[in-house]
This record gives sequence, structure tokens and C-alpha cells, in this order.
Amino acid sequence: MTRDFSRSLRAQARLHELVPGGAHTYARGSDQYPERMAPVIARGSGARVEDLDGNVFVEFGMGLRSVTLGHGFAPVVDAVCRAVRDGVSFTRPSIWELRAAERFLEQVPGADMVKFAKNGSDVTTAAVRLARAATGRPLVAVCRTQPFFSTADWFIGSTAMPHGVLPAHREETVGFDYNDLDSLRALLDEHPGRVACVVMEPGSAAAEPDPGFLEGVRRLADDDGFVLVFDEIICGMRWSRHGAQHVYGVRPDLSCWGKALGNGFPVAALAGRRELMELGGLSTEAERVFLVSTTNGAETGGLAAYLAVDDEYARRDVVGEMVERGSRLAAAVRQEVAEAGLGEHLVLHGRPASMVFATLDAQGRPCQAMRTLFLQELLRHGVLAQSFVVSAAHTDDDLDLAAGAVRHALPVYARALEQGGVDGLLDGRPVAPALRPLAAPRRLG
Repeated sequence: MTRDFSRSLRAQARLHELVPGGAHTYARGSDQYPERMAPVIARGSGARVEDLDGNVFVEFGMGLRSVTLGHGFAPVVDAVCRAVRDGVSFTRPSIWELRAAERFLEQVPGADMVKFAKNGSDVTTAAVRLARAATGRPLVAVCRTQPFFSTADWFIGSTAMPHGVLPAHREETVGFDYNDLDSLRALLDEHPGRVACVVMEPGSAAAEPDPGFLEGVRRLADDDGFVLVFDEIICGMRWSRHGAQHVYGVRPDLSCWGKALGNGFPVAALAGRRELMELGGLSTEAERVFLVSTTNGAETGGLAAYLAVDDEYARRDVVGEMVERGSRLAAAVRQEVAEAGLGEHLVLHGRPASMVFATLDAQGRPCQAMRTLFLQELLRHGVLAQSFVVSAAHTDDDLDLAAGAVRHALPVYARALEQGGVDGLLDGRPVAPALRPLAAPRRLG
């Protein structure tokens, strides 16, 4: 199926002239999509989006996984409109800050205090600063088999894109592996008394925690004295309204939240034990920590969005709906893949509400060119999907359309495997990792 992307291409070219990278998030960049098939979105409704050329797509991974209730979800939009009519930002705390804090601490029973911000990077970095102040230690241990924790130097210095980060900061972050307690123990032994905190997602996009793994990390935190920080930016509101920490029954010292808290509206949260959080407050005799202090962190629109989202989660089983839809999609896609005999080359991973796919070449290796080919064929058949992460807004028709798009994509995928590459099948260059040291010459239209 041929689709016209000419208006999107012109808009994308103009974006490249005005915005470094042509987008405000690396994951949204045109280099993450097939060349000449990177739609610029005009509007969305439910689980569908329309681009500048009038192409309509079923979208997955909506809003980089932040949209669980659907685009333009009226109860949230209406709540935000009502709140901002009475003012957005004041010289003193608004009543929305009290309402949101009370609700959030009811939602996350293991937390004593909360501070709101606008994005996940701010709150994870605040957690690191608290941990360093509380422990007097310099190092941050991150789960290196998980993709992203912050835009701050303490994390970016450990990635494939550290240019501009001071060498000293690059040495501040060390890594261990998910589901591998021995790798964390070895890290602690290598840096005795120097790890301030462990930062990790309690759940992984690719795997569930092995029995005893999270409990083991908790015990190591208690024994060694580091602060355990759970990154719930994705897990929170997808694994459970109460977070993955509730699902797995392990309480962190601090937890960081974002994305689905506002159904796409900007709101994030840092929550945790009082003795840690108060280091950034006024009820401490210790030297104070500059925690999170932002002009727009508690503007009324974001907090109203959070409260409206939580109202909807209380009214209906949003997580259960996502699990049901994700399970249905997984079954349909796996059936199509199995019938095509490609089960060793297109593999689904993750919980039903947060499902990703792996595209493997003829030797069973992850392959960006094969990924690009798969994305290309999905786009041609009406699906915009860097993942198969569902929302509660996906309908049976949406899921059927997605399964049909996979069915149409698989013969092309099979031909690429048979001929040993994508030559003649892929229209343009392959996608590339979002975090990489060199841009590499490529057409950016």
C-alpha cells in the first residue's frame, strides 16, 4: 500500500532547520523511522493519529508510553481546562499541590512524602542527590540492561553519547545486570562503601524479576547502606496504579514517577521515606539538600491532569484493560508469526501492558535493518509502532488492524531473511540507535 508523506517530509525538513535533530526527544527523531516515512502528527483521538498528509494510523507506545487512556481523553482534558481557568502558577503553593500530594501518598502507601516536577529526569536526578547527601558516597549504580534513567550528566556520561560530559562525571556511574545479584555484589565489593544508590526499574521491558531478585537487592541495600531507588517512570500506572513495587512486594527508599501520571500532560513525582525526603525540606537539622525547585513543577494543569487520571483508574480497571488488550494483541501477532514460520526472527517480550518486539536477522541477531523493514511495512498498512505497548483506548478494531498489518509485513520480512538482507525491499537507510556517538551522514527528510 502506497501512502503520501510529502507534507510530513516538508515539515520534517523544516524542523531539521530549526530544531537540533528535528525533534525534541531523541526517540521521536526521524532517524528512528524508515526514511521518507516519518509522519508529522496533526492530531490524535483514542488510539489513532492523523498526520499532515491525512494518513491515519493506529499508534502504539503512545506518547512514549505516557498515554494510557487515549489521546484527547475528555475527562482529563476537561479537568485541566477547569483548573487553568483559575490560574496556572502563583507565588505560593496552590490547593492543587495539597490535593495531589494527599492522593499520591494514598496511591503509593510505602511513600511518606512526595515532590512534583515536570519530567522523569528531574526526579531521578533529585533522588541521586538525596542519596549522595544521605550516605556521603559518590557513586551511582544503574541497571545497565535497562535503557534510560536521566538526561543529567551522572547518567548520560555512562551512555554511548557522553560528549560534553566531564570525564570526572563519566566515572560517577557504574553498572550491574538485571536479575543478576552476583553482578551487584561484585560491584559493591569493587567499590566498598562508595555506592550511594542503586537506580533501577523494578520491572524490565524484556523480563520479569527472577524469584528473590528484588528482595535480594533490598537486602543488599539494608546491609550495605546504599539507597534503593525504583524508577517507576514506565512501570508506575502500567504494572499497577500503585506501581511495580506493589506488584512485586518490595519497598524502595525512593521512587520516581512520570509518563502515565498525566496521560501525556507533563507531571512527574519523587516519593519516598520521610528521613530522606526531609533532607530537602525545612524539618531537618542536617545540611539541606537542594531537591526539586522548578517554576513549573507544580503548575495547576499538570496536577489536575494527574488527579483526573487517578480518578479514572479508581473508576475502572485501566491496568486490567491494558493487560487484556495487550494479551489479545500478543496472541494474534504470535499466531501470525508462527503461521509464517518466523517465530525465531520476530519475538515479543514484556508484560502485556508494555510489550516490545525484537527483530532478528537470519543468524538470530538483533538487526536494525530488519527492524526498519518491519516498521516500514507496518506504516504502509496503517500502524505506527516502535513497540506494541498498548493503551486502554485501543479497540478490537485497532488490534485487528494491527494484526492484519503484521500479516502483510511478514512475507516481506521473510524475503529479506531468504536473500540475506533488505536490499530492494527497504526504501532508504536503516534506523539507528537513538543514543550513539556520531550522527553519521544520512538523508534527514
